[in-house]
Amino acid sequence: MARAKDDKRAADGGSESKRGRIGRRAWMIATAIIFVYTAALTVRNVITLIRVNHSASLLEQQCDIFTERIRQDSTMLEHLRYDEYLEEYARDRYHMQRVGESVFVVE
Repeated sequence: MARAKDDKRAADGGSESKRGRIGRRAWMIATAIIFVYTAALTVRNVITLIRVNHSASLLEQQCDIFTERIRQDSTMLEHLRYDEYLEEYARDRYHMQRVGESVFVVE
């Protein structure tokens, strides 16, 4: 029986071993393509992650800035509820005056 297989291989000219090499090469090429594709996707995802983290840090900075502005505006609104401060604010900011007064702006 073993001799029949050897005779068959000899008659084929060793084509089975060529098929094995071709199949092995095809699998190696397919594996290499999958590996390169996976590596490219991984690099792309890492770049996207870096961009998103940078955007998140910028948004956190803006949030801090706006929180501070809200605090300042809230303080200003609280002060403007009193007539004395309101008059002072109007005079300083908008150069308002009472009847009969003269305003001189010095910068």
